[in-house]
Amino acid sequence: MFHALVAIKQVPDTTNIRIDPETGNLVREGVPAIMNPYDAHALAEAVKWKRKLGGKVTVVSMGPPSFITTIREAIELGADRGILLSDRKFAGADTLATSYVLAAAIEVIHKEEPISLLFFGKQAIDGDTAQVGPGVAVRLELPILTYATKIRAVDLENGFVTVERHTEHWVEVVETPMPTMLTCEKEIAEIPFAPLPDLIRSLRYDPEIWTMSAGPLEFDKQQVGVLGSPTIVFKMGTPPLPEPGEKFNTREVGVEKAVKLALDKAAAAGVLQAVLGGAQ
Repeated sequence: MFHALVAIKQVPDTTNIRIDPETGNLVREGVPAIMNPYDAHALAEAVKWKRKLGGKVTVVSMGPPSFITTIREAIELGADRGILLSDRKFAGADTLATSYVLAAAIEVIHKEEPISLLFFGKQAIDGDTAQVGPGVAVRLELPILTYATKIRAVDLENGFVTVERHTEHWVEVVETPMPTMLTCEKEIAEIPFAPLPDLIRSLRYDPEIWTMSAGPLEFDKQQVGVLGSPTIVFKMGTPPLPEPGEKFNTREVGVEKAVKLALDKAAAAGVLQAVLGGAQ
């Protein structure tokens, strides 16, 4: 049976991002929340293949209880099961601690119902690290295909998937055994309108809540939340606005003098040699 797992995240709308200057964390209170767009496109692709092959889609997310709305949105888009990993001790997790919690949950889900493909968005638009998906893949010792833009074929009988992924220079076509992980670009699938039955089901759906003490998991307290996060934000600040360049009126100083002044300033800034070297 085809079983896809999609990791999703609720993120603040990027037009309303604010940072707590003391903690360096995102301020989520009072900020509109959305499903991370890359995750939404990955979910759309997983649901498309579920409907083509039969099977199910499970979504998993880590965050506070408010993330329940995003789990329900995933059900609306066609997911069958939603799990929220939520505990105060998970708070303040960096990508290392987050990948630890997600990997532990995915391992349990896989033992219950073997997973064919794992879908992650390329990155979250609030952190932009693109580290969580690869971190989970390493912990689970799974093959990973990053920057996936198209699934050409899923061969359940022989256990292979064929995927297109974009690199800086070309498009690679890769065949790999399943289970495998994909981190997905937005091009992988369009987000469809939700069918009415899925919309109704999402309104009534109560996600499973797994915590440190309630659920099928046991976590190492030293690897979750702040304790398990070696990343520390020492200082936050707003970069200064660039200063405008000096303007020359060639009618007053003459073209030759204006060029000489510009070259002198470039030399003082240490960029003249780079310019001349590139022209050779």
